[in-house]
Amino acid sequence: ACSAFSQTSCDECLKNVSCLWCSTNNTCIDYPVRSILPPSSLCPLSNAQWGVCWINFEALVIAMAVVVGLILVSITVCCCYCSYCRRRSRSRLDDEEEQLARKREERRLQSLQRKHERKLKHDEIRKKYGLLQDSDNPYSRFENE
Repeated sequence: ACSAFSQTSCDECLKNVSCLWCSTNNTCIDYPVRSILPPSSLCPLSNAQWGVCWINFEALVIAMAVVVGLILVSITVCCCYCSYCRRRSRSRLDDEEEQLARKREERRLQSLQRKHERKLKHDEIRKKYGLLQDSDNPYSRFENE
């Protein structure tokens, strides 16, 4: 029983995990397992030690709440950051794809324009030397004058 360790030291009392040390009256009592936190009528939280003697129960609860809060905040921040990055990379890929398609279309139009200019130039040269055939009859015989 935990009451057997009363009026001893905190270390002796807390060797048993089911015991709670109250430093106001140096008593070792059974931890009230029916409630999560021991009631203040049993022992005030600022004077109760459980598990270790170097920190009181109130500070232990506050420290655990801060650690859990930090973990939850960091998980939330990571999730938001990852979804932002994913959304940003998708939009960046879409922008790059649009830009590549635009450049491809510009190159195709420039190529068609150069091809048309070459055809006009070749037709002028053929016309100059009399090699331009009639478009009505492309298989007519070439005549020397």
